[in-house]
Amino acid sequence: MLKSDKKSRHNLLAKIISDNPMITDNELAKRLNVSLSTVRLDRALMGVPELRERIKTMAQNAMSKLQSLSPSEVIGELLELEPNKWALSVLKTAREMAFRFTDIVSDNYVYSQASSIAVAVIEAANVIIDSMRGEYKGHAHVGDVLIARAKVGVNHDGKKIVSVRTRVGDKEIFVGRFILEVIE
Repeated sequence: MLKSDKKSRHNLLAKIISDNPMITDNELAKRLNVSLSTVRLDRALMGVPELRERIKTMAQNAMSKLQSLSPSEVIGELLELEPNKWALSVLKTAREMAFRFTDIVSDNYVYSQASSIAVAVIEAANVIIDSMRGEYKGHAHVGDVLIARAKVGVNHDGKKIVSVRTRVGDKEIFVGRFILEVIE
């Protein structure tokens, strides 16, 4: 393989992992159209740890920056947090989260993850949700991993506006706009 092909594969690998830190080596191999051993070798050469270690390190780093919630109040696992800028959370769905007689995850879990990450991204001790406008665009099923990204927008009348997008894989299932108030 040419050096430029290897370099472009490494760049693509880094971008894919950045976009979806929950991606497995098997999924990476399929996306890059290479063998599993090639993905593992590339990750090692690039200094990118395996999935379990990536998630553990990210979660510890994110939790150390958390101010507006206690770790037990976060719905899902907070993986990345840049206070007053953006945050990333994942929620692994389980059978008890589904509507009875189906494998569709109840919408209240999707909303709870989104609202908790919206509050978590704000750097203040006391934050409440003033209002929210959202849209469900799809459904999650038992076993899916919900990936929620929060992005802090402009301040309006002393309130913070946070947009949250939740997806399963490449499919967006929820979009919300939260208006938050910092209580002094």
